[in-house]
Amino acid sequence: MCIAVFMWQAHTKYPFILLHNRDEFYYRPTEPLGWWAGDIILGGRDELGGGTWLGSTRDGRVAFLTNFREVESLPEPKTRGDLPLRFLQSKKSPQEFAEQIVEEAHVYNGFNLVCVDICSSTMVYVFNRPKPGYFSVTPGIHVLTNAALDAPWPKAERLRHSFKELVDRYGESEFPIKEMVEQLMTNTIKDEDGKLPGIHPPERERPMSSIFVKEDLHSQTRYGTRSTSALLVKSNKEVSFYEKYLDKEQWRENTVAYQINET
Repeated sequence: MCIAVFMWQAHTKYPFILLHNRDEFYYRPTEPLGWWAGDIILGGRDELGGGTWLGSTRDGRVAFLTNFREVESLPEPKTRGDLPLRFLQSKKSPQEFAEQIVEEAHVYNGFNLVCVDICSSTMVYVFNRPKPGYFSVTPGIHVLTNAALDAPWPKAERLRHSFKELVDRYGESEFPIKEMVEQLMTNTIKDEDGKLPGIHPPERERPMSSIFVKEDLHSQTRYGTRSTSALLVKSNKEVSFYEKYLDKEQWRENTVAYQINET
């Protein structure tokens, strides 16, 4: 289902900081963080659908996705992983792209999509539940779970609080990307049943109520946090993209750094 916390245009040294957990079935084939063909897009790849949940480009575009938790799903939906990919491949502004997606949002299951253009300092949040829409994201700290942006789910509030504490602690110093991941994105505290969203039965929601998910939801189908990503953009347009990912029961990591090309 995924969860993300990010800070936008609220720090003198880092105009954009993003931490993102991807929750997925363990059997779903995935390629880890890397440059795609042509060295244009940087991100992980869902080999089944062909898209991505988080990616960036050398010209300063970033897009990331979470699912929207709902009871019913479409019988033959388009894959949501195409949405970040299409923005990264597009030359449209985040707002122009959002306007396009809103018109076709009905062919996707519930999604939350954030599109960013670092060079123009523009960020737009696009969604299709309860009905399609979009708006510009204001400066500050935001959390995206499987409901609307900044919905006060308990795990979202835990993550927001921990992230703010870390930002306050480091101030104007260099942010330690790996320590941020370990301190903030590995929390396995689960909610009491009375605090669950109540969209699905408690036995289904309880395992997913932690920031880091590690549960067998079904007897034959394992599901949980498959990767954690951190993307930090400095004011001089230097980007550090870190991923810690699960590969055949072993956790591995990779970091890619690049400079945004403003053309």
